[in-house]
Amino acid sequence: MEPMQVAVGNPPSLRTRLDPAIIAIASLAVVFTGCGINFSFEVYQELYDSMSKEPNPPFTGATPAQIDLIGTLSIAMMNIGTPIATTWTKLYSPRTVTWACGVIFPLALVLASYSQALWQFILTQGFLLGVGTGLGYMPPVTVAPTWFTLHRGLAMGIIMAGTGLGGVVWPLAFRYLIVRVGFRSTLRITAGISFVLICVAGTFMRWPPSQLTRIQAENAAAARSSGVLRFPLVNWSVVRTRKFLIHALGAALQSAAYYTPVFFFASYACTLGYSQATSANFIAISNAANAIGKIIIGHIADRIGRMNTLALATLISAVSVLALWLPSCLSDTQSSGSNLFIAFTIIYGIFASAYISLFPASLMELFGVQNFTSINGLLYMVRGFATMVGTPVAGALIRSSHKRVDSRSYENTSIMVGVLLLDATVAALRARLEVPLPLDGRQGRMKWLA
Repeated sequence: MEPMQVAVGNPPSLRTRLDPAIIAIASLAVVFTGCGINFSFEVYQELYDSMSKEPNPPFTGATPAQIDLIGTLSIAMMNIGTPIATTWTKLYSPRTVTWACGVIFPLALVLASYSQALWQFILTQGFLLGVGTGLGYMPPVTVAPTWFTLHRGLAMGIIMAGTGLGGVVWPLAFRYLIVRVGFRSTLRITAGISFVLICVAGTFMRWPPSQLTRIQAENAAAARSSGVLRFPLVNWSVVRTRKFLIHALGAALQSAAYYTPVFFFASYACTLGYSQATSANFIAISNAANAIGKIIIGHIADRIGRMNTLALATLISAVSVLALWLPSCLSDTQSSGSNLFIAFTIIYGIFASAYISLFPASLMELFGVQNFTSINGLLYMVRGFATMVGTPVAGALIRSSHKRVDSRSYENTSIMVGVLLLDATVAALRARLEVPLPLDGRQGRMKWLA
């Protein structure tokens, strides 16, 4: 990775002006592929659940909770391994780490296609796929924000919209292929496509020249640590600050709540009388709203402030749970419950997902560019552990509330999600108070940039 040389006093070259756009497109491709495939596990979850009732292995007799563990572990590992992935992004370049994802991610899919027991799917399509996703996910959320300033919120919204876009495209492709070639061949075809997309996109991933000197200095300071599994040198004076602890708490609360509706959209829709095929459309609707919302809200965040928007989006997502999903669970008529749930699916898809795209941008405002990479990895790890707690607890509440799972079985889960998101909103507002209001010299007034 060679630093780009720009002569002082000369106008920037065409490539220099296009570099941020190229990074954004490459990052979008990686997120669309890695996160899009990872977050489309509900297709396989539905299939594996149906196979658990058949007499043939590998899922015979498996409980829904055991099958849920595959997808939950994959998403959790995507976040838990982020400190290591962030360190490698600085030590070995974003391109190298993305290429590592391009090898591990498809390898996990190929190994899953040959798995013959549930535990093997947990290790391959769960653990290993999550590790591969994390290696691909961290370069976009760590490197891309450093290429943008005024339009950082919009840029991250476009990049992270790849998750929602992938959540629409990949499930359709999976269902088409599974019917025609079977799920094992589908996993192998997906592995080949993901290998090409991730490795090609990784070719363009790199740090901006303005960051190279600082990163090289950090690497030199970390040279006394040996081994490839070394963690970044975290500035513990920052970690011990009140704003870090508050933001970490908010990140954990939001993560524990966020994925629960995403994982149970289809199964809840079935309790309202929808068929399995129609229920899957709710996931597509949510993912489409997810993609559109991230872009629009990212643009708004650049105007009214990223931390302000982060808190507002979290508040609206909490209200949507308590004012729409909870009443839908308790509704006496199927039509009323369905209408409330459709509205919830759209609103939650738009606003809850905005937290994901605004999170990296908010960290740069809270902790500064110099602490961003190490703090970013540490907080994503916190989010990963929270995911491993929130989703299983939600599933346990659903299955323990009634002997027969129906819409009312989701009452306690919806309350849990709503309360967690309200608490996350309070934490985001409290963290916002830790950010000063800088003076915008061009307009001569105070501007909320955080």
